[in-house]
Amino acid sequence: MSEAPHRAVEFILKTAPLFAKAKSDRVYIEEYRKSKKALLMQQASLRGTQTLAAQERDAYADEEYQSLLKGLAAAVEQEETLKWQLTAAQLKIEVWRSENANNRFVDRVNT
Repeated sequence: MSEAPHRAVEFILKTAPLFAKAKSDRVYIEEYRKSKKALLMQQASLRGTQTLAAQERDAYADEEYQSLLKGLAAAVEQEETLKWQLTAAQLKIEVWRSENANNRFVDRVNT
């Protein structure tokens, strides 16, 4: 029996928690981004910026907000990498299953 499907299953079991962590990090950063924007808009308001559009502009231009966006990009990249690695492992198992089903069919036909 080939070890490939067993290695794929082990990979899935090992990687699933990493994927879950990457996804939770991404979701947290997405939600925190909203809070950070509100805090930055509040700071702009305290500095005398009157209009919401100007407060929003200041918030989006803030270095901390820009840094947060870079963190979000890294979190999405990590999540997507793990997602596709897990998908590839699942596909390896499906290919193995198909190959074995084909081999069983050929064995029956040739017997």
